[in-house]
Amino acid sequence: MNVFQILSANFAYPFVRYALITGVLIALCSSLLGVTLVLKRFSFIGDGLSHVAFGAIAIASVLKITNDMPLVLAVTILCAVLLLRTGQHAKIKGDAIIAMISVGALAIGYLIMNKFSTSSNLSGDVCSTLFGSTSILTLTKTDVVLSIVLSVVVTAAFVLFYNKIFAVTFDEDFAKATGTKAGIYNLIIAVIIAVIIVLAMNLVGSLLISALVIFPALSAMRMFKSFRSVTICSAVFSVVCAVLGILISIVDGTPVGSTIVAVDIVGFLTALCIGKLKGAKAK
Repeated sequence: MNVFQILSANFAYPFVRYALITGVLIALCSSLLGVTLVLKRFSFIGDGLSHVAFGAIAIASVLKITNDMPLVLAVTILCAVLLLRTGQHAKIKGDAIIAMISVGALAIGYLIMNKFSTSSNLSGDVCSTLFGSTSILTLTKTDVVLSIVLSVVVTAAFVLFYNKIFAVTFDEDFAKATGTKAGIYNLIIAVIIAVIIVLAMNLVGSLLISALVIFPALSAMRMFKSFRSVTICSAVFSVVCAVLGILISIVDGTPVGSTIVAVDIVGFLTALCIGKLKGAKAK
């Protein structure tokens, strides 16, 4: 069978179509705030919050909560708000707080799962949660609908508050001086980030979420300079890499999350070369 026949055969299964739809939506949402987080020097907030989500999932599994989405979302949103509101003003700065939360949540989550889990395949459960090895291919129609709804909300919020997000990203002090309620918009950013993290765990797992946020933004920054151009390029880049990663994983049988991140890395190196060529021509 050639590549097209393999893809055609696989797309006959609903779960493969669900994975592609959800993957595209998650990649789009992840890229929207990537530029903002990189410019605010909070690139690793995705990593920290994803580990918080892992800890929440561990607690939900011990409590035998069938639908863990509400608990995970609530805990992740709370931690995102605390990080963005206090990280830059506390005695312990934002990057240190993120590192503490990241390592602490990951360790406690695994400890809880190891100590209290009744699963016969603990290693498989942990691997799937950390690397997203199978969860994207086990989505139900309800999961897909929920992902679509949350993705629409995230995209609408970003578009609606685009100008304010732009203002607090580049110069929060100036934004406050001109009457912008920076605290409210930082809160909106925190909530959006938390929703994205919870959605992305199904796609790439908690250890690889930062890649979905950082690589598209950094790749776009190599080729464009304006905030709007970088954001649009980042979104397109992220969606294309997600689609290619999912298709390659289907054809080659590789883990979905790791494959998408590998494609992101190749895309970043390509963008880096394009950026250098543009710079050389400009001179």
